[in-house]
Amino acid sequence: MSSSEKYVRLVAGDVELTVDPQNGCRIASLTVGGTELLRQGEKYGSFPMVPWCGRVENGRFRNGDTVHQLPLNAAPHAIHGTARDAAWRTVRTTATDAVFTHDLAEPWPYSGRVTQLAELTADSLTLTLGVETYDESFPAQAGWHPWFRRDLGGGDVELDFQAAWQEERGDDHLPTGKRIAPLPGPWDDCFGMPDGVSVTLTWPGQLELTVTSRAEWVVIYDEQAEAVCVEPQSGPPNGLNTLPRLVTPIDPLEISTTWSWRRL
Repeated sequence: MSSSEKYVRLVAGDVELTVDPQNGCRIASLTVGGTELLRQGEKYGSFPMVPWCGRVENGRFRNGDTVHQLPLNAAPHAIHGTARDAAWRTVRTTATDAVFTHDLAEPWPYSGRVTQLAELTADSLTLTLGVETYDESFPAQAGWHPWFRRDLGGGDVELDFQAAWQEERGDDHLPTGKRIAPLPGPWDDCFGMPDGVSVTLTWPGQLELTVTSRAEWVVIYDEQAEAVCVEPQSGPPNGLNTLPRLVTPIDPLEISTTWSWRRL
């Protein structure tokens, strides 16, 4: 493990992970045998989505009788949480794992803490997010938004997954509440996997990587030329309104995902 004022680096064999705690605790880089898997750039890599995932309709959500308004950073909606825009604190690092924390603050209306754990091996990365409150209960979501490179030098990545349903997407990019049979891509869509998320990305002749999680929802986004996104998350987009999961002092929210790879 090595770290500087800005980055935390984990190493396992010829695999290197770079985390940028000051930029939303995003994974800035993941290289396998010297090959970068993630799209590079300040807004890319792979960032945690917390305390909500995807879009919140018109930036509004209700907790009991109280309605809250979030900034419309994807007008007319709020998108991807607040933690990706914040500086996180590095709590602990070893050669192959690291722990980071972030205290929830404005514009999120509730106090609480988010913890991210990264654990690296020569053939996998496991990420865990925890959301806890010390005071009032509040609805929350957590997940990840990785930007995987489309082409590692051998051609366009291939996606393989079996979903039980697709959340029908309205013109406002929000789920309508209707579940439909999965449609062919391109996608900017949420899929349901009640037995757990499992999506395989294959770069021909290069690498096969499988994203798994015990979570039941995953958003697939492949409408850009440079990257594809496979986003396991604890609930669907707009879930603060449609499927609220309360974080209470005795019941925190926890979600994990593992990326496993093999060379081809």
